[in-house]
Amino acid sequence: MPLNLSPTQLAFNARGDGKFNKNFTEQVNFFRQKLNLPTEHYDDILKAAHDRAFVVAGAMKADLLTDLREAMDKSIAEGKSIQWFRKEFAGIVQKHGWEGWTGSDTKAGRDWRTRVIYRTNLSASYAAGRYQQLTDPELLQSRPYWKYVHNDTVRHPRRLHESWSGMVLPHDDPFWQSHFPPNGWGCRCRITAVPASEYKGFPPPDDGSYEKTDRQGVTHVLPKGVDYGWDYAPGANRTTPLKDIIDQKLIRFPAPIGADMWQALKPAIGLETTLQWHTTLDKWLATPQLGRTAIVGAIAPSVLTWLESIKQVTPVTAEIAIREGLIRGSKQARHTASGDALTAMEWRKLPSVVGDPEQVLFDTRTGKLIYIYASDDSRAIKMSVEFDPKKIKGGPLNMIVSGFKQPAVTIAEMIRGRLYEVVQ
Repeated sequence: MPLNLSPTQLAFNARGDGKFNKNFTEQVNFFRQKLNLPTEHYDDILKAAHDRAFVVAGAMKADLLTDLREAMDKSIAEGKSIQWFRKEFAGIVQKHGWEGWTGSDTKAGRDWRTRVIYRTNLSASYAAGRYQQLTDPELLQSRPYWKYVHNDTVRHPRRLHESWSGMVLPHDDPFWQSHFPPNGWGCRCRITAVPASEYKGFPPPDDGSYEKTDRQGVTHVLPKGVDYGWDYAPGANRTTPLKDIIDQKLIRFPAPIGADMWQALKPAIGLETTLQWHTTLDKWLATPQLGRTAIVGAIAPSVLTWLESIKQVTPVTAEIAIREGLIRGSKQARHTASGDALTAMEWRKLPSVVGDPEQVLFDTRTGKLIYIYASDDSRAIKMSVEFDPKKIKGGPLNMIVSGFKQPAVTIAEMIRGRLYEVVQ
């Protein structure tokens, strides 16, 4: 099935009986709920994370990703051809001055790169739309089995994909978690729903596995016949929290990129961040453990600029995290005894404290960032964030190391005494 057909032409119904839907809305809606995510390499995120993130390897700037996303959206929703997409891509690259991306230096390379972007997004969103159709409860009642269908029009068919064609298994068989097509670059196989009468009781094939070591030295064990990064069911994780994906990126990106990403995505994940923190805090208070950590925000781009220009230091990454021990440990006990501890309701404000502070200060004695926010009484919430500009990438996070209430007049006196400098 050619991948430059429109969604209407692509949209076999879930039965796969040759009747076409008027419009494959599930495919379009799946793509539109994705979040733009900057990436340096194609495998910066893998498998289920692609259900929530739109990525183009090497595209790091928000406005560049937005334009690429819009071009791909039109390709999916309006049935634009790959030739149209290539023209749009060329214009976007020129507009943003994007250079050095893989394939940029030859026509063959540019054709290959645009083909990969176009076909990968089209086929993955199509598969996700079909997954939504196939898992419809009403359909599962009448057709609870799935059949693997190999596309015989491909020029270079994969032997194992051909061997799977016609195989029927229960829809909840673990096989589909790693073998739901597409099962690799350029794979055009698909799944259809069939009644119980087609199931013969045969188990899924055991074709063995192979290993792939990624750029970080991590070894992945994959089923034979499935390309690296494709061993998942597109669409099965479309409800994965966006923040979970972003947190994984924050601790890996250089600080300026991570800060820009968080700033750009705050409107999309702000409520989710708050609700997720509330759930986390409730668990910490109800079932105390040791060693749990949560990311609650990121250092703002403007703060990073100030640190670099005024203090000539830059954190390695941008995330702001907190350990459970700060809320339940000895520091909290001391502040409780002295009457300036934060209440549970004030701890719940933490994403707002670091995300929308009334003031950000720099402690000239310790080098910490100080976040100031209104408390539930006449005093101010004061959070100290410690960062190490020399830390190794992937090492300790930028951490909130203290949180308590302090009179605003005391904070003002410390600013006048130059113990604190105003960042913003």
